[in-house]
Amino acid sequence: MKTPPNQKLVIAIDGPAGSGKSTTARALARRLNYIYLDTGAMYRAFTLKVLREGIDLQDEEALSRLARQTDIHLKPTEDNLRVFLDGEDVTERIRTPEIDRAISLVSRVKGVRERMVELQRELGKRGGIVAEGRDIGTVVFPQADLKIFLVATPEARARRRLKDLEAQGIEASLEEVLADIQRRDALDSTRAVSPLKKADDAVELDTSSLTIPQQVEAILKLVEDKRREKTREPKT
Repeated sequence: MKTPPNQKLVIAIDGPAGSGKSTTARALARRLNYIYLDTGAMYRAFTLKVLREGIDLQDEEALSRLARQTDIHLKPTEDNLRVFLDGEDVTERIRTPEIDRAISLVSRVKGVRERMVELQRELGKRGGIVAEGRDIGTVVFPQADLKIFLVATPEARARRRLKDLEAQGIEASLEEVLADIQRRDALDSTRAVSPLKKADDAVELDTSSLTIPQQVEAILKLVEDKRREKTREPKT
């Protein structure tokens, strides 16, 4: 599918863990020649710092204070996205079960989310981005041109996550991964600050039985529809 280079949009992709957000958003950004904004990686990087510092995950004041002292930078490469925490490349260190278990507790803190949103909005000012996470369409970029909400069954998401862990040489069982997925769903959906939820104007896409290329093609069609819609909008 050919995509013209004009009309740089802000595309927001949300959904629960394992729904295919990261892989799909990364591939979509490559097809569109857009910047890929992995907000989940930013929270993972900060969670790594929290664990290194030995901060109590229930101490919201300490977590918020640390967030204000933290810099996270994303650097696109030809085939990947490198994540820098206070100048250190932590791309490989943030994809572990330890981070999986702690990230929802860290990311629910208001001060942490405020700092991350500040960094994310700065990255998205010029448009031409594909941003993915859990509150992109509702909080970070509520005026995004196109909002997608990916869903999949917990079992499908757990199988994907297990495959990712195995590729990294990390041992885990499907039952353990499924339990972590369900626990994260509960925490992300019920947290007081920026809970995981579908934006009213988001398009829902069930990825349970879709391959990544199929997901990307489905979203590209929505991008083309949005571009045509914008060209028909009257100039003000």
